[in-house]
Amino acid sequence: MATTEFDTSLPSIRQVQNLIKQTATIELKLLTGDLIIGRVLWQDSQCMCIVDENSQQLTVWKQAIAYIKPKS
Repeated sequence: MATTEFDTSLPSIRQVQNLIKQTATIELKLLTGDLIIGRVLWQDSQCMCIVDENSQQLTVWKQAIAYIKPKS
């Protein structure tokens, strides 16, 4: 099984890392139309972990994400 390198030179990876450092609340829209609001705890090459307002952790596959934006 081939491993995928976590490429921190990619702007999208750096943007999510900044959201993690800032503990920013985000809106994460999935391709299914579902909207998740919470904070990004971590990311790897394939997934992200979001914690919502109920402290529930959700692991989301990156390929399922339509967009991520900071919540104002």
